[in-house]
Amino acid sequence: MKQALRHPSFVFGALLVLLLAAAALLSLVWSPYPPADIDIANKLSGPSAAHWLGTDSLGRDIASQLLVGAQTSIVVGVVAVAIGVLFGVAIGCVAAAKRGWIEELLMRGSDFTFAFPALLTAIMLTAIYGPGLLTSIVAIGIFNIPVFARLARAAAHGVWSRDYVLAARAAGKGTWRITTDHVLPNIANVLIVQVTIQFALAILAEAALSYLGLGTQPPQPSWGRMLNEAQTMMFQAPLLAVYPGVAIALAVLGLNLLGDGLRDLLDPKLARQR
Repeated sequence: MKQALRHPSFVFGALLVLLLAAAALLSLVWSPYPPADIDIANKLSGPSAAHWLGTDSLGRDIASQLLVGAQTSIVVGVVAVAIGVLFGVAIGCVAAAKRGWIEELLMRGSDFTFAFPALLTAIMLTAIYGPGLLTSIVAIGIFNIPVFARLARAAAHGVWSRDYVLAARAAGKGTWRITTDHVLPNIANVLIVQVTIQFALAILAEAALSYLGLGTQPPQPSWGRMLNEAQTMMFQAPLLAVYPGVAIALAVLGLNLLGDGLRDLLDPKLARQR
């Protein structure tokens, strides 16, 4: 903990991530106004005591939408990354453990999935099931699977060649026992760092999908949809685009800095090199 508190990237990133989490938790119990409430009489008003960050073109409170929009970003990030970790790590570990045709089959399947970016997957899912938050989560989650599969396979291959794994095999441990007892614990640090990176990418992807109308639908607030609605008011009220843009930038910056700090803390070799 002392070493972590002395690492500037980790500290600053952790503070930004905690701020994001605090905003989402606060919005569960309180927000200045209900985010979907429309007040046409006060539309496009500037920051004031009544509306801290002003209102949008329909008179909705910007601060309330930003707070509740943090919920959407966190939900999409957590679930989409969890899908990638659960399925991707399982595929990567099985491929590294079995080798041969099983490895080739699993990894070529992952490569095929990797050929479909989250946006293309979301368009296909939208054509079948319609746009929505679930569409964003599934599309981003599917895209995360081959990312974690490749990483887990590469890291696991390095562990399988270690002497302590050879000793475990000589002692009679089976493939799955070695995977759970030795492989997974020794690749956990790499996976944790990748989780923070994919979490940041998931927030960006959700904002992009909502901006294009494929993600979160009204009246649920979303930072990406706020940007979409602000683009027609760039000259009348440019701050409408600034607020969600800054929120997205800070969230992604915090997660990237946190991942950078975790990488240094979990890999002492990198810390010494720096």
